Amino acid sequence: MLLRSFWHTRKGQFMILILQADLGEQSPIFQQLLTHLRGFSGIHFRVHQEQGAEQVLSEIYLIGDTKQLRIEDMEALPGVEHAIRVSREYRMLGRHGDDQRSNGFEYNGVRFSQDNLHVFAGLCAVDTHEHVEQMLRALQENGQVCTRMGAYKPRTSPYAFQGHGKSCLPWVFDLAGKYGIRVIAMEILHESHMDEIREALEKTGHPTGVMLQIGTRNTQNFELLKAVGRQQTLPVLLKRGFGITLEESLNAAEYLASEGNTKVVFGLRGMKSNLGDPHRNFVDFAQVPAVKRLTRMPVCIDPSHSVGSRDVGPDGIMDVFHVTAQGVVAGANMILVDFHPDPATALVDGPQALLLKELPWFLEDVRLAREVYEERRVLAAAQSLI
Repeated sequence: MLLRSFWHTRKGQFMILILQADLGEQSPIFQQLLTHLRGFSGIHFRVHQEQGAEQVLSEIYLIGDTKQLRIEDMEALPGVEHAIRVSREYRMLGRHGDDQRSNGFEYNGVRFSQDNLHVFAGLCAVDTHEHVEQMLRALQENGQVCTRMGAYKPRTSPYAFQGHGKSCLPWVFDLAGKYGIRVIAMEILHESHMDEIREALEKTGHPTGVMLQIGTRNTQNFELLKAVGRQQTLPVLLKRGFGITLEESLNAAEYLASEGNTKVVFGLRGMKSNLGDPHRNFVDFAQVPAVKRLTRMPVCIDPSHSVGSRDVGPDGIMDVFHVTAQGVVAGANMILVDFHPDPATALVDGPQALLLKELPWFLEDVRLAREVYEERRVLAAAQSLI
């Protein structure tokens, strides 16, 4: 009933209360506030708490006829630090007026936000123990703590390799711990896959962490979105749907948040369109700043699935490097990119995978692009003062 009320309240019928830091649910002030809110007619509320690096951050979402409530009165309530009136879409993940809430989250010692950048280089699909170990060793040697590893793979053909599934999870997680990998981006296709990942992490002693990835084919699988949103332990990378609008994809991310999980990264992976020829998909990285402007989500780019090849331009630079740089210069916060020790034997997307010997080159190219972005930010800040 509460979820239904959430989705069907009219514009302007939503308010967010930001509570004072470390205000626990059992504290008298917190309970006094909840008692007061229960007295509001026609308004439901939901409490959301997130453990930050140093403190617990609490928010209360008021749903219903909130037009009757004055911001000044709400900010005068016990324990309330700030009140935000929401009058647009993406209610929980969006930016609203003078909204100063955090634009990121921390998971397993890694900070994800709109202000930093992480590279998730790895195997599109896990194949052999040897290849996984070679990949993870190369990442450690190059100072990386994140990777991508596909255990479950959606394929167009029912006869194509579908991934090793749960059987590979224990040894992939153990190897990740061995080489200091803190976060693995791993796509899931069904609610049961989430349970299998959590069970494998538990049995192996949590040597690493997993960011659940919802692929482009499942962006509008609303029951899967709700199920993933109901767990708040593992963060989520949601890829844009390849044949729907940006707004529809952002609302898919809001499904996750509406169920309680706001640890969401939004992924741009190219759009299915003949306009993208000769690339695999039409590259949409120009929308990196648009997503950051509309929401508080960190933004990921996937150059491998956008380009889909190792084609090289006359300047000697691969297209996948070029589009990566374009996304990074536009302010991307995460890069999901395919590498493989031996692409010729890869079971999925071998033709687009980069070589391990190209990893230092790729990371240096990303560093240069990020440096340009930071310089552009400084320039923009200086212009705003003129």
